[in-house]
Amino acid sequence: MAEFRIEYLRQLSPQGRPLDELPAFAADNEELLKMFAAMLRARTFDAKAVNLQRTGKLGTYAPCLGQEAAHVGVGAAMRPEDCLAIVYREIGTLFWRGVSMTEVLLYWGGDERGNNFAVPRHDFPWCVPIATQTLHAAGAAMAFKIRKEPRCAVAYIGDGGTSEGTFYEAMNLAGARQLPIVFVVVNNKWAISVPIEEQTAAETLAQKGIAAGIPGVQVDGNDVIAVRDCMSRALEKARNGGGPTVVEAISYRLSDHTTADDASRYRNEAEVAEAWKVEPMIRLRKLLESRGVLDEAREQAMKAEFTREVDAAVQEYLSTPRQATDAMFDHLYANPPPYVEAQKELARRYAGTGRPSH
Repeated sequence: MAEFRIEYLRQLSPQGRPLDELPAFAADNEELLKMFAAMLRARTFDAKAVNLQRTGKLGTYAPCLGQEAAHVGVGAAMRPEDCLAIVYREIGTLFWRGVSMTEVLLYWGGDERGNNFAVPRHDFPWCVPIATQTLHAAGAAMAFKIRKEPRCAVAYIGDGGTSEGTFYEAMNLAGARQLPIVFVVVNNKWAISVPIEEQTAAETLAQKGIAAGIPGVQVDGNDVIAVRDCMSRALEKARNGGGPTVVEAISYRLSDHTTADDASRYRNEAEVAEAWKVEPMIRLRKLLESRGVLDEAREQAMKAEFTREVDAAVQEYLSTPRQATDAMFDHLYANPPPYVEAQKELARRYAGTGRPSH
């Protein structure tokens, strides 16, 4: 009665050679350099954030090592007026959209003011509960459609998150209402310690949208050009009333799931070593080198600039006065119930900022 096909998209080989005619934006070397710089900037920040956590200056942190192309490609395809619903790893997209490094550090340092993005005011904050951000994005997309605004919502989710019922609910709503939304599944092969093979019997994660009436496509998540091109077309379709798309970006998590995880306990070294051979920085670097617009000296200069930027953000973060524990209760209720007041007093006691009043 019906047949479906999941297309796989790639523009560059792992060695950086074009496999076909590249999209128009890829002819602009400065634009490709901007994307390469964004990936390098995210990786530089990522390494520093892990070090801060290891030295007790940052809370649990979710590294993005190896997934920079998926994040930057998505960010580059979006318009400023679009709405982003992230999970907890997509710093490349956040930085592209104007979120500051200090804001990211504040959040992972336990300060919710880091969620109050100064630039993309309409983007959703970090979302640690798995898959709930997909419903938030679907709601935003419904609002855009009702208001007849030419805007789109983008919802990130990991491979493990696609096993959650919330994800299916969000897709069902999006498909039934033909909402302007793109679901981006970053398939990094591991949901903490559970491999993709033990999570689902589906051959692809992109096909999970089919039951909701949503077309799906796979893209090489280590190919930033392919990710941007795929996302640009999906967003344009949604913006013009064509409905949602599920984009599965296939990548690999080169680091631990979070700094509370030890991936060496469940992954073998050979698998990780193979993944390093096709990590996303390699192919774009080789393409730019072949065009004569990037060399070792220029890349090192870029890295030094980003290192200085990260260090300045770290100093700003560390010098930001801590909030009193009362702050976590300030916006819960207009008239706090007794048990919340009791919790506030308890928090004061353990923080050493004051003694209970009763």
